[in-house]
Amino acid sequence: MALRVVGAGLGRTGTHSLKLALEQLLGAPCYHMFEVMDNPDHIAVWDAALRGDPPDWNRFLSKYAATVDWPACAFWRELADANPDALVLLSVRDTDDWWTSAHNTIFGVMARDAPPDDTLRRQRSMAHTMLEVRFTPNWRDEAAAKAAYEHKNDEVRASVPPHRLLEWRPGDGWEPICLALGLPVPSEPFPHVNTTADFRAMLGIEAP
Repeated sequence: MALRVVGAGLGRTGTHSLKLALEQLLGAPCYHMFEVMDNPDHIAVWDAALRGDPPDWNRFLSKYAATVDWPACAFWRELADANPDALVLLSVRDTDDWWTSAHNTIFGVMARDAPPDDTLRRQRSMAHTMLEVRFTPNWRDEAAAKAAYEHKNDEVRASVPPHRLLEWRPGDGWEPICLALGLPVPSEPFPHVNTTADFRAMLGIEAP
């Protein structure tokens, strides 16, 4: 199937909640970093894409109706070009809040010693390269990471035609997404998962 939604927002902007919401709305899987964890063979595909050898995107993602989060958000432009009818969903949050969350979760994990498990080690190596090539080589530095975050969001805003772009913040809920996709609004609450505390508990990281 063709993608109906291309997520351009970085991780820690409500992407796991969006994954669950989009899967409910579209009735098909949404690609998220968790998919890489569940499909270790995908690591080599993303490694190749980062070296300039991308897959046939629509074939690679043929079972998915949407993408959010890393690593797909690092290739939002290519995915949007490959799916010209897809909505580009830019999930954002306040820059300081984003940095605090990313620093206490994703970046904290990336700064730890390499895990002994080979698959986890390869996944983290891919994620390191992705951040350095497709975000900023100075992602550990607060000022540099915040500047890269804002630059990336501004680039999406400037590049995507208004009729294809939806800027969404955690707390906006179902309505803007359903309106953009022409779908009815579900009666149940919008998903709210993978808080900083949830993320750290999942990986056994002590509170900062």
